[in-house]
Amino acid sequence: MESIDCNDIHTLSNPLEVVVKHSNFDLEINFQTKTISGKITHQIENLTGCQTLILDTRGLTIQKVLLDDTEPASFALGPEQNSLGKPLEITINKKTSSVSIFYSTSPESPALQWLTPEQTSGKKYPLLFTLSQPIFARCWFPCQDTPSVRFTYTADIRVPKDMLALMSAENPREKNPDGLYHFQMNQPVPSYLVALATGNFCYEAVDARTGVYAEPQIIGKALWELADMGKMLDAAEELCGDYRWGQFDVLVLPQAFPLNMTGNPRLNYITPTILSGDRSLTYILALAMAHSWPGSLVTVANWSEIWLNEAFALYIERRLIEKLDGKSFADILAVSGYQDLHQEFKNIGYSSDHTQLKSNSPSRLPNEDYALIIREKGYLFLLKIEKIIGREHWDAFLKGYFNELAFQPVTTDIFIEYFERQVITGDKKTEDQLGLFKWIFESGLPSNCPMPKSIRLFNVSQLIFQWKNGTPLSELNTKKWSTHEWMHFLRHLPANLTPDQLSDLDETFGFSFTLNPKILAAWLLIAINNGYKNCYALTEHFLTTVGRSKFIIPLYKALMASEEGRVFAKEIYKKTRPNYLYANTSVLDNILEFSV
Repeated sequence: MESIDCNDIHTLSNPLEVVVKHSNFDLEINFQTKTISGKITHQIENLTGCQTLILDTRGLTIQKVLLDDTEPASFALGPEQNSLGKPLEITINKKTSSVSIFYSTSPESPALQWLTPEQTSGKKYPLLFTLSQPIFARCWFPCQDTPSVRFTYTADIRVPKDMLALMSAENPREKNPDGLYHFQMNQPVPSYLVALATGNFCYEAVDARTGVYAEPQIIGKALWELADMGKMLDAAEELCGDYRWGQFDVLVLPQAFPLNMTGNPRLNYITPTILSGDRSLTYILALAMAHSWPGSLVTVANWSEIWLNEAFALYIERRLIEKLDGKSFADILAVSGYQDLHQEFKNIGYSSDHTQLKSNSPSRLPNEDYALIIREKGYLFLLKIEKIIGREHWDAFLKGYFNELAFQPVTTDIFIEYFERQVITGDKKTEDQLGLFKWIFESGLPSNCPMPKSIRLFNVSQLIFQWKNGTPLSELNTKKWSTHEWMHFLRHLPANLTPDQLSDLDETFGFSFTLNPKILAAWLLIAINNGYKNCYALTEHFLTTVGRSKFIIPLYKALMASEEGRVFAKEIYKKTRPNYLYANTSVLDNILEFSV
């Protein structure tokens, strides 16, 4: 398939003229210099007979370029264009079939997350993983860094001995004594789904096509926590159709990992905070798995269309949770998301352009502040479709959508055209009931928005009401609560609590001793907002040992709201910043007024 006109302003490349079809990596990882070096060879198709191939780069040093393995090529790096980097312009001819670029990365590359041994679980070996999404692939290899271009790839990666290398491809299960690993990805992927990691990893299979990579110190715990991966993948196939990637494995990364997950084909990164000891946070795994269809299989053509990835993935996640853990648990997730959505609407305004699903700001990237709105509003939109046309009809649509548009870039217009053809079929009544264009292109929530309900969360609210009216905490029946019921309880406590109330809460429920980082982060936020200094030492320990952005950024923000908290936060950050990764420091430097 030829490249479509993706209208992607985040790439400097020229895929409408020359498109990359296959790439071969030949690279070496150097922990001493914090660089990757070697060459990448792109097999290209010249669609227009042009004489220039333009690739995206950022922070790369280009040594030389060869055409068809032998002919030295003329090349030049264009001017720096902020976060887009520099275009690499290579002179080719009409018959050029491959271009080999010899290059090295920068130690400051935002795509390369270098962890010292002290930042890992084992404390002995360093660790590296890449984060290519959304436009950071160009920071570690020259490419057409747009989701509209898909290519297959092979790779030869050299790493230090005693370390295992992994990619979003066919992966080894054991270490190679010479540190050389070969990879092959036969299904075409966009650049942002090319992933590379190396460290002291080991592997344990869950079943024939699912398994877990992790450091030896946590592999047993991770395997127990993720024991239902195979069942989840079976359920996902029932909903979405065949799983096209062969193997579904997860890599549980150290605490420095700043995200909840990244869904890469065959190798999904997962936060270690999922290891709560009670399998209550496996919805994060469900989200990673869901992205195997919207995102990996059917990918947006440009980042202003990101709702097509995120809304569908969240909808699928909650359907998987419903299938495996019951509707009452899925309802908890839906109600929690609905509440989060309205809080975000209050923060930015219901009429803000940022509350639209289809962004009219093509410069907006998916890692910016409005991802929650896109996901949760999009989920409600898809839930509304399900309710109007019926689950059976909707499920048939999903399978057809993922099957017919597999390995293709999609836009909102493509989705609407396909939906109208498959579902509406000229039925004006159904069209009016759905309000398709209001949902996608207008701000806020349409009047036909469904309102998720959860009897379990309603019961939690009733217990909070009883406590406010004098019932002792010890008499509240909380024995069978899930993580999300506890989160609902914490979120809906009064904003202002006395030291005695905080002490009573902590002594009764043991929040300061929980092994669940999601609950602990929520409790620490309440403590900080109420000036409860008994939790300051625990807050410092949490901020120095956990790297997940969703947890630590709100805590720092809360600390910075008081003068005493500001001093405390800045002291912690000054000594802890070297252990945080770019995704955190790029945000926290501004919050804490830190200058490098």
